[in-house]
Amino acid sequence: MRKLLAYPLTVLYFIMFGLTLVVFHGIQSFSLYAFGYKGHNKAVDGLQFFIMRCLNLLGTRITWNNPYKLPLDKPLLIVSNHQSMYDISPIMWYLRKHHVKFVAKKELGKGIPSISQNLRHGGSVLIDRDNPRQAFPAMMKFGEYIESTKRAAVIFPEGTRSKDGYPRPFRMRGLEILMKKVPSAVMVPITINNSWKMLRYGKFPMGIGNHIIFTVHKPIEIATFTDKKALLEQVEHTIISAIEH
Repeated sequence: MRKLLAYPLTVLYFIMFGLTLVVFHGIQSFSLYAFGYKGHNKAVDGLQFFIMRCLNLLGTRITWNNPYKLPLDKPLLIVSNHQSMYDISPIMWYLRKHHVKFVAKKELGKGIPSISQNLRHGGSVLIDRDNPRQAFPAMMKFGEYIESTKRAAVIFPEGTRSKDGYPRPFRMRGLEILMKKVPSAVMVPITINNSWKMLRYGKFPMGIGNHIIFTVHKPIEIATFTDKKALLEQVEHTIISAIEH
């Protein structure tokens, strides 16, 4: 019965989600042209809010647990497990004051209304996973940008999404680069639970009635750790130990 109900709700979701992307593609273009970065950033914030409202059509609830006050005068390195594309909008919305940017694969930089546009013009970095000669300098430049602007970079060390909630091995090379280029950063581990259930039936129909939970763990100032390897191990353990199975 649950899966049967998911079919019409998924159709409704796709219609509203598609309209949201198309409408905000135009809003982003106008805001960027008329008001520059600030206007574009506000448009992107609005996009994330409405994407989350589209998820509500599927009976999706989102809980953001963050008992910590994150600094606005320091860059953030946000490290999280990755379960689905639905991880992204809540992070961007709830941390919008920090101007969240992403490390994303280059394929996402074109062809997707609103999303590709934001990745190209919003300050995120697009990398070719199969081309270290492109990825390495791109990450270096991205780190310098985050350090100088005091904004937030999100990285998913698994590299790809977990389809069943069980984490994949963390690959830390990208994070190591960012730590070197953003030495004043505060690292923020986040654990995401239940996002994978949005695709429990595959791409169609989508899962309904899910409760996606984001848990923000205690922030860590990178400069206080001399042993960076120990820091990375601690962050990985913190994130994985809070994943529910």
